[in-house]
Amino acid sequence: MEINITALAATITALGVIFGAVFAVYKWFLKQEKQDKDIKSIKEEQSILVEGIWACLMGLKEQGCNGPVTDAISKIETHLNQQAHK
Repeated sequence: MEINITALAATITALGVIFGAVFAVYKWFLKQEKQDKDIKSIKEEQSILVEGIWACLMGLKEQGCNGPVTDAISKIETHLNQQAHK
């Protein structure tokens, strides 16, 4: 039985390339999953921050502040309404 070194080396190389490609795709999917989790976390944090800012602006308006406070409240409410209808 004769072993062809060239064919054996080519087979091992091909298997290595295939394994490397599969591993790269797997790592890419893991990265996408992590990014999705990070984006969800950031969106939740931004939602809480917007609610806090809106509450502070409403408090200022109740104390009699006007002008930019009223404009900011209007802009936040408009944005939230637009996002709710997307």
